[in-house]
Amino acid sequence: MLKQTLIASAILTALPATAADVDYFIDLTEPTHHTGDVRINFPATDKAYLDVKMPAWRTGYYRILNLANGVRDFRVQTDDGDTLNWHKVDKSTWRIELPESARDDEIVVDYQIYADLLGRRARHIDDSHAYLDASAVFMYADEYRQQPVSVELDVLDNWRSVSGMDSTDEHRFVADNWDILVDSPIETGINDLYKFEVDGRDYELVIWGEGNLDHEQTVEDLKALVTTGPEIWEGYPYERYVFMVHLTTGAGGATEHRNSTIIQRPRYRYGERDDYLSFMSTASHEFVHTWNVKAYRPSPLVPYDYQKENYTDLFWLAEGSTSYFQDHLLLAADIMEPDEYFERLATDVERHYRKPGNEVMSVAEASFEAWSDQYGDRAQNFSVNIYSEGAMVSWLLDMALIEATAGEVSYRDVHNELYQRFDADEVGFTADDVLQILNDLTGNSWQSWWQENIEQPIGDLPFADMLQTVGLELTFASADEQQAWVGWSGNAAATGIELTRVERNSPAWDAGFTPGDVIVAYDGFRAAGGRFDEALAEYEIGSEVEVTYFRRDELHTATLVIGEEQHTGAKITPVAEPSAKQQARFLQWLGIAHPNA
Repeated sequence: MLKQTLIASAILTALPATAADVDYFIDLTEPTHHTGDVRINFPATDKAYLDVKMPAWRTGYYRILNLANGVRDFRVQTDDGDTLNWHKVDKSTWRIELPESARDDEIVVDYQIYADLLGRRARHIDDSHAYLDASAVFMYADEYRQQPVSVELDVLDNWRSVSGMDSTDEHRFVADNWDILVDSPIETGINDLYKFEVDGRDYELVIWGEGNLDHEQTVEDLKALVTTGPEIWEGYPYERYVFMVHLTTGAGGATEHRNSTIIQRPRYRYGERDDYLSFMSTASHEFVHTWNVKAYRPSPLVPYDYQKENYTDLFWLAEGSTSYFQDHLLLAADIMEPDEYFERLATDVERHYRKPGNEVMSVAEASFEAWSDQYGDRAQNFSVNIYSEGAMVSWLLDMALIEATAGEVSYRDVHNELYQRFDADEVGFTADDVLQILNDLTGNSWQSWWQENIEQPIGDLPFADMLQTVGLELTFASADEQQAWVGWSGNAAATGIELTRVERNSPAWDAGFTPGDVIVAYDGFRAAGGRFDEALAEYEIGSEVEVTYFRRDELHTATLVIGEEQHTGAKITPVAEPSAKQQARFLQWLGIAHPNA
């Protein structure tokens, strides 16, 4: 299978001394069963052994993924063909023994990689394409991590290869070191490619898969989006940027990279306006990440340690602030209308009120705990999300800065200072560094504010006051419009409704229900196959309902008191006649004029 790759290896061996020091090859000519054959040429070393490693996680997804589990048929030899012994040190490290006779020879590592992690945006190979994030495909050695690298792909005749790395041939890429390679995924296969230039920088949009995405409209909107960097930062950290889009099934999400991004969405989730805006919000989110996380990031992530968790109390700033800014840039680019932004912001406000964990966990703690898989009922009731709640805290800080400085300083200035002061290739920042920037920009200490809002649970935020400052009004459904509420959710089961979530301090919580309970009847009526949710909604607030349910296969009953759901039907609307101060604050906040100015 490696015939063509070996030919490429022979050609590269003949190149002059300027060739890359670590050469990677992957044979993708038989992709149907999700496999590729990898070959790596490492330079000679005078050490008694060489440890080669596969990362345990990839950037942008803060979970241990154990990516070495895709490696099979690991083999090592010298460039003269002499077999070398090896053994595994741990789950992600292969130790190659180097007798003295082999220490002047290049080390050639071969293995097969199984790639069926599309939804993780790590590695995926099939008969139509391959998506290769180097962290899940290409091993590295610490000794050579900072040496130049090349990647050669052997692919089917009708495939096209695209990456944020520099290309020296149709299917060959080069980078200054492995850290650039690992942050520059490769999309190769049958795809649509669009190239355009904006303000002297080159862009590419590569789309794999079929769906109802309007390619031409996407190109035009991306052209507008990429002009908005100066809304926050002085300067761009790249000369070329690649947007990769997967139109697929069963996978969704996105990941930022050094000068590229990968975005996955269901193939037919683009036609409706709201779906398309969600897609563009994701594109904007990843674009913001090109600065926030890729150009500057918290110090525990500089450099990335790919063998273990990289703990920080600032993921809320890395991810939440990115979520906060993403739609601001869509407003600046005229991709999103103000009323569409207000509608999305109102939804975020409602979600905040539906998050009991806001009373329990701070965004700093949530950042540190990001590596622990928070899920289900407990995540909702006792944790906060670094994305959504990080965005809420970013908004709170933005409003505080604007008010404290009469509009002279905003949260955008903080991020520009982070960009100017911290180069992620060299040094990261700490919470003390952020506090110093706040002090430098305003002349005041923000230590107390930080302790109250970052290091302690934020609880309910003063949304109405924050919005009134910028000439907006927040309203909720009136008392007679409030819906009956019990605070649980579940899925249909064979015998009833199996609960998957019970909100803390809700009527269901107070009645003693918990996930896993199977509701079989209410007031003597069967729950399974009936109009269960509709029936409960028809009860008056304060009504008592006798609920029958199974727990551990035993039948129980409990009395459920129907409650009244609060903070629903949120709407954010511009005041009809904003004051001059409100108009000024609105402009300082979003960078556009108030709708009723």
